Amino acid sequence: MADDFDVEVVTRGDRSARLLVRGLTPAVANGLRRTILSEVPTFSIDTVRFVENSSVMFDEMVGLRLGLVPLTTPLDDYEVGESATLALDVEGPATAYSGDIETSDDLVQPADENVPIIELKEGQRLEFEADAVLDTGKEHAKHQGGVAVGYRHLQRVSVVGDADEFDDEEPNILRGVIETEDGELVHTEEFDSDLTNRYPGKELEIEDVPGAFVFHIETDGSMSVEELTLRAVESLRDRADELADKVAV
Repeated sequence: MADDFDVEVVTRGDRSARLLVRGLTPAVANGLRRTILSEVPTFSIDTVRFVENSSVMFDEMVGLRLGLVPLTTPLDDYEVGESATLALDVEGPATAYSGDIETSDDLVQPADENVPIIELKEGQRLEFEADAVLDTGKEHAKHQGGVAVGYRHLQRVSVVGDADEFDDEEPNILRGVIETEDGELVHTEEFDSDLTNRYPGKELEIEDVPGAFVFHIETDGSMSVEELTLRAVESLRDRADELADKVAV
């Protein structure tokens, strides 16, 4: 893979970010998106051993819910296929939350404490021990650390003149991030995604900026956006290098 990429952070939150990457082809952009979703491993509950489940839900239904609880994932401390042990013991009347889950390793724990697992009535109890396994999204969707990953071309908006004063100005909807003539990056949410709000009475020209893509990446809390993206880039680079080595033989 080439190294002459230019990356700029457009917006950043606790678990989401928009990144502008210049110097990509559509194939590489899509390859990065797919790698983020399928190649970066995360922990997820895989096997549950119930000690007691006197709730209204079958074991299998509770197990499915547990598999969807995001777990923090220290990739430097574990290899794919390794596991950590979790446990829970809650008696009703109470609601069992993800924060009630105890873990054998403080580095592997629920990313959110307030994910409801089940509501227990008087006399009901849920007690189990579980194994969380490190695996990738290509094996099961519950291991996808990226919950919303997409990209689109960066679009440049230029003013080419004044609109005809007798024309009715209709909404001109454009979503995502635009680049102005001055090189400023603006998210269309700032003007309700309607260009007529930012450029009233103007005639505009809209074009894709060659090789420039805006990625929206959101994680489930298993790791930061930065780590998720960097791990995906490393995986994509390793596979490209492996292909190059085999072709060169």
